[in-house]
Amino acid sequence: MRSRCLVPFAAAVLTAVLSGCNPQLADDRPGDDSPSPAASAASPAAGGPAPGAGALTLSNAIAAIPDGVERRDGYKRDSFRHWIDEDGDGCNTRAEVLIDEATIKPDQSDRCTLSGGSWLSYYDEIEVTDPRKLDIDHVVPLAEAWDSGAYDWSAERRQAYANDLGSDRSLVAVTARSNRSKGDKDPAQWLPPAESAHCIYAADWTATKLRWKLSADEEEKSALLGLAKACPDTMVQYEEAAE
Repeated sequence: MRSRCLVPFAAAVLTAVLSGCNPQLADDRPGDDSPSPAASAASPAAGGPAPGAGALTLSNAIAAIPDGVERRDGYKRDSFRHWIDEDGDGCNTRAEVLIDEATIKPDQSDRCTLSGGSWLSYYDEIEVTDPRKLDIDHVVPLAEAWDSGAYDWSAERRQAYANDLGSDRSLVAVTARSNRSKGDKDPAQWLPPAESAHCIYAADWTATKLRWKLSADEEEKSALLGLAKACPDTMVQYEEAAE
C-alpha cells in the first residue's frame, strides 16, 4: 500500500523523506489500456514529516548510487511489461496510481474507468481535473533503467520495476505535457519546469536508483550533486526492492 501526501510548493524548504516500501517517447501514452504524485515531502516549518531514522542527506544518497556506464544496446520498451492488474481488483497500475494520488477522489466504474476527481502535477504545479490528461511517469524512465542495469534483469524483475506500487517514489501522475517533454532524459538533460519541484525530483530519482540498485553515469551524478547544493535539508530514505 502506497502512502502519499502533496508536495507543499509554497514551502521555503523542502525536506523529502523517501519511504521505498521513465517515458521513452512517453511512459504513459494515450490509448495505453494498461497504466503517482508528488513525493512525501514537506518543510518541518510547514508541519511536514521530519527525516526518519537512517535517512541520508541528498548529497550522501547520490554518492551511494553505484557508478556505471550507460548501455542502451538491445533496449525495447516492451521489455518492461507495465500497467498490469497485479492484485486482480480490476484496476491496473495506472489506475491505482491515479486513485492513490488524487486530491479529490474520482468516481470509479466497475471496470475501474475513472471520471471526475482532481490531481496536482508536481512537475509543473498544475491542477488537473480530467484523468485522461494525466500521464503516469516512471521517475527513472524505462530506457534509463535499462541503460543503468535493467538490461541484465529477468523479465519478471523488469515487470516489477515498471509497476512499482511498493514505493511512492517510483511512479508519479503528472501532466502529459511535462511527461512528454521529459521523455527518457536524466537530470543532466531535463528538470521539472517548476523550480519548486527540483529538490523533491532529485530525491525521487535518487531513491529510485538506490531502491533498484541502478547505476549512474558521471554526467548524471554531477547534475544531481549540483542540485543537492541547493537542497541541504532534503533527506532520502529508501528500501531496496525484493530480488
